[in-house]
Amino acid sequence: AVAWEAGKPLSMEEVEVAPPQAMEVRDKILYTALCHTDVYFWEANGQTPVFPRILGHEAGGIVESVGEDVTELVPGDHVLPVFTGECKECAHCMSEESNLCDLLRINVDRGVMIDDGQSRFTIDGKPIFHFLGTSTFSEYTVIHVGCVAKIDPEAPLDKVCLLSC
Repeated sequence: AVAWEAGKPLSMEEVEVAPPQAMEVRDKILYTALCHTDVYFWEANGQTPVFPRILGHEAGGIVESVGEDVTELVPGDHVLPVFTGECKECAHCMSEESNLCDLLRINVDRGVMIDDGQSRFTIDGKPIFHFLGTSTFSEYTVIHVGCVAKIDPEAPLDKVCLLSC
């Protein structure tokens, strides 16, 4: 579901989703939910609008493929995307008092992947921007590995998807 512009209806589109690059995973999203945060940014209330974009940040899915240097996840793992990721290396991630990662902290204006500044979504060669590093209103999405939490495969994805918010 692509948000082409602020406040306009989302449009169901065929989107090309590139393979994951280093430190990225491509997830098949099985369940997603709508949060007020998605609506707020879709309506472009009080922020710099970034469009076209694939919204969504509450979801549950399965790892479809992994990029180079991803060692903690394998295809088939059940996961929740999270928009407040952890690189596990910066001072905040190493601290017991904070999880506001220097690399993966919330950035609503980024719209692209961290490592190369490019989107993994395109339609007819035109980039479609990411949202909160997760973009779960897509059947497949590419996410930095630090923004993916592996969960027990017995957990019901249709219910625990809400926890990713």
